[in-house]
Amino acid sequence: MLILTQLVQDGRAGTFVIGNDHFPALLLDIPGIVESYKTYDDNVLIKTADIGQIIMVREESENAPDGLEYKHGLTPPMRDARRRRFRREPDLNPELVQRVEKDLVNIMAGGTAENARRSCHSTLFFFSSVSVLLDFLSVHVEVVEQEQANGNACNVGEKVTSVSDLKAKVPNAGEPERSESEDSDDSI
Repeated sequence: MLILTQLVQDGRAGTFVIGNDHFPALLLDIPGIVESYKTYDDNVLIKTADIGQIIMVREESENAPDGLEYKHGLTPPMRDARRRRFRREPDLNPELVQRVEKDLVNIMAGGTAENARRSCHSTLFFFSSVSVLLDFLSVHVEVVEQEQANGNACNVGEKVTSVSDLKAKVPNAGEPERSESEDSDDSI
């Protein structure tokens, strides 16, 4: 029988009594959810509960676990599960989060992101073929020309070239490069 004689730490601490023996007990959260099942005929299982907490009963001489979350699960594979199986929360810069949220709101309202053009020019892209690169550049050139027509473009000091000029400078711009293994299929 579990008797809570002392309500400490949000009602999670108590005393476990068996006969005349008293043991300290603590309600802890486990790292995952354990499903419990019941059967009436040894054939069909019926889910009875989702278990997310355990009551840890210990000897008086043992140390209490730190915190309210238990780092292990109920079975041996879940040993040290808190550290091994679950990712840490990323440390995010609040200013970066606010800037990205502002850009997303602007994009959803039909505008453009403030830093999109600068980041696009400063980022190194890898494309699978020249035609994919030219498709990207044509979209990018159209966006920049539209921004300049609206007067919203930021001055980066770059000259915008047309897609036809880019295709003339790049040999075999219309077709992707192929290797010998793609041309002949002798494996059949």
